[in-house]
Amino acid sequence: LCGNVVLSFLPNSMTTVIIILVAVIALIIGFGVSGKHSISVTALTSPGNIGQRSILGCTFEPDIWMDSIAIQWAKEGVAGLVHEFKDGKDHLQEQDPSFQGRTAVFADQVIGGNASLELRDVQLSDAGTYQCSVTTARGSGAAVLRYRTGAFSIPMVQVESSSHGDTLQCAAPRWFPRPAVHWTAYGATGERLPHAANTSYELNPENITVRVVSFLHNVTANATYTCVIENSIAKAMGNITVTDFSITKVTNLQLVNLNAESVSSSFPACQWMLLLPLYLLSI
Repeated sequence: LCGNVVLSFLPNSMTTVIIILVAVIALIIGFGVSGKHSISVTALTSPGNIGQRSILGCTFEPDIWMDSIAIQWAKEGVAGLVHEFKDGKDHLQEQDPSFQGRTAVFADQVIGGNASLELRDVQLSDAGTYQCSVTTARGSGAAVLRYRTGAFSIPMVQVESSSHGDTLQCAAPRWFPRPAVHWTAYGATGERLPHAANTSYELNPENITVRVVSFLHNVTANATYTCVIENSIAKAMGNITVTDFSITKVTNLQLVNLNAESVSSSFPACQWMLLLPLYLLSI
C-alpha cells in the first residue's frame, strides 16, 4: 500500500525521479529502524489483600493474530519476570521464584485485548512498581502501575444487651496497616447524639494483620449508628439502625486510590515516512 502511494507521485522530471527514489530508500530504511509503531496499553489496579487473590489490570489494542501477541509482566527491583505469555501459552522459564505458582493471565481473553495478571496468595512484599508490556503484529507498548498491598475486611456489627444497657460491637478480622476507627450517632430527626466508644487491636497469628473490635456504649432506640474502619488503602463502614421494634444492619467496603498509566498509540512508520516525498516535491 505504501509503495503504491509513493509511485502515484512519480513525475517525468529526472531530477524529481531521483528525489523520489531517495525518498523510497529512506522509507525502507525507516521501516528497518523504526520497526512497528506503538500501540496503546493501559494498566489499572487496586490494592491487594494479603493472602487473597488480586488482579493487576492491563488492556491493549486487540489483534486478531493470537500467535503474534506477547505479554510480559515485570516488577521493579526483581531480577526475573513476573509472568510471560506468548505464542498462545505461558512461558515461565524466566519467572522469578517469588512469583512461581501464583500468577496467570486470562488466556481466553488475550485475543480481545486483555493482558491482566491474576496474582494469587498476595504477599506484603508484592507491593511495588509493575510494568505490563505487550507486543502484537500491529506494534508494541507498555504501561506501569504502582501496586500496594495490605489487609482489609468487612466489619460485622451487632447489638449486645446487658443489665447496663445495649452496646454495639463492630468487629473486623483482618486489617493492615493498623486502621483508625470512629463512630457517629444520629437520632431519628437527624440530630447528632453523644457517644463513647473503646477500640482494641489483636495481632493475628501470622504477625502482620490485626483483628479490630470496637464497642459503642449507651445505645438508645430510634437512632442510627455508623462504625467506620479505615487506613491508607481501604475504608469499611457498618451501619446499624435501632428502633423499638427492629435492628437493621448494612455493611460495605471500598478501596481507595485506583491508579493507571498508559502509553498512547502513534502513527505507523509508513504514514509519517510518506510525508517525506510530498515535502521534497514542494521544494
